[in-house]
Amino acid sequence: MDPSSAFTAADLYQLAAIVGGVGVTGALGLLFVRRARAARRRQIDSVGEAPEPLARPKKARSLPEAEEAEEAKAPKKPEETPRTARPQGAGTATARAPESRPTTPEAPRRLPEPAAAKVEPEPRPEAKSAQVIPFPVPAPTAPTRTERIERAPQPRDASALAPGLARTRSSGFIARLGQILSGRKELDPSIVDEIEKVLLTADIGVKTSQKLLEEIRGSLTRRELKDPDAVWAFLRQRSAEMLAIPAPEIDFSSARPFVLLVVGVNGSGKTTTIGKLAAKLSSEGKRVLLAAGDTFRAAAAEQLEIWSGRSQATLVRGKEGADPSSVIFDGVKRAVTEGFDVAIADTAGRLHTKTDLMQELQKIRRVIGKASAGAPHETWLVIDATSGQNAIAQAQIFTGDLSVTGIVLTKLDGTAKGGVILGIADQLKIPVRYVGVGERVEDLRRFDPEEFVEALFAPPGN
Repeated sequence: MDPSSAFTAADLYQLAAIVGGVGVTGALGLLFVRRARAARRRQIDSVGEAPEPLARPKKARSLPEAEEAEEAKAPKKPEETPRTARPQGAGTATARAPESRPTTPEAPRRLPEPAAAKVEPEPRPEAKSAQVIPFPVPAPTAPTRTERIERAPQPRDASALAPGLARTRSSGFIARLGQILSGRKELDPSIVDEIEKVLLTADIGVKTSQKLLEEIRGSLTRRELKDPDAVWAFLRQRSAEMLAIPAPEIDFSSARPFVLLVVGVNGSGKTTTIGKLAAKLSSEGKRVLLAAGDTFRAAAAEQLEIWSGRSQATLVRGKEGADPSSVIFDGVKRAVTEGFDVAIADTAGRLHTKTDLMQELQKIRRVIGKASAGAPHETWLVIDATSGQNAIAQAQIFTGDLSVTGIVLTKLDGTAKGGVILGIADQLKIPVRYVGVGERVEDLRRFDPEEFVEALFAPPGN
């Protein structure tokens, strides 16, 4: 080497060693930093895939701590200070080595603890709703008979119905009960026996009479049994309850045509009832058709023809002696095709003891159903009130063979046996639809239990 050179061979070797040591140290440091960053990225990525157990967060370290730990583990080579001044390039390389360390990102420091943030709590069993036990409420006590009498509705205006029941009130069982109970401030125990005789000989029937007597003894206290007003009020209230049978109101507009079948024994007043009802419905603006199914009685069709003229109703009749089922079928079929509102079918009066005649009524019902689906919509039994307890026997047989849906009680104005209506309602549980209390059209009245009882128990002379 040229001796005039500023650097000797030893100096060059020394400089090469220094540069090599710095380069190796920087490379190793960069390698460790990259490994630390890769490990940190894997740790962060693993947090999003599967949560770590709760015990592992204690070992987790932040990124700066990991870098410091890696640098501490890296072997440090002691630097040899050259005796001569270092070249400017070497000093620059040495100074820039620390700047190559990547800046620590701030985002990971704001991340929550990996395991604690992502670990989901174990599902808890759903709590069962608490059973609500209602507070015990004492059951309402049934009102006493005296309370029921005191709560009874106010008397209705029964002045229009009272004249038709005048004979029942003046000479029937109501009159005899009034004679026993009136004019006394206190009743003797023997009075109950007299009431029993009156009821058993009345036209309300033996079963209904015994039922009323048992209720008088069981419902009224000894003090009330001595009070004539309490006994009279009890009979009045109990009669109203017997007659108030739950039943829907008759709606003649519920079907078109509304087909009504009327049955009953001879002389009960079927044809007259049909004529009055047709007049009432025509006055309400309804088109009415009458089918004269009583082909056995000579005057039956003529009588119905007179009523059809009065009520402006259409009459369908057949020849005398014709099959009543065919006549009624033609009448109902015409009502369907011509759009009548109401069709009323009359039937031959027959004794309730004649089995073949009762079977004829069943045939008529089947024929009506063929002429109009769902018909007849109502089947009414007309009963003559003057027949007394025999009316109850009639009703029992008719209702056994037919589906009777209503009762019409006629001729109440000409008899003292109006109490028969109590026995029919109590034993048959069939609602009374109309009552006849006179010869006029307006004397065929819709039955109102409260109005009827008010008129029946009205004091004599009213």
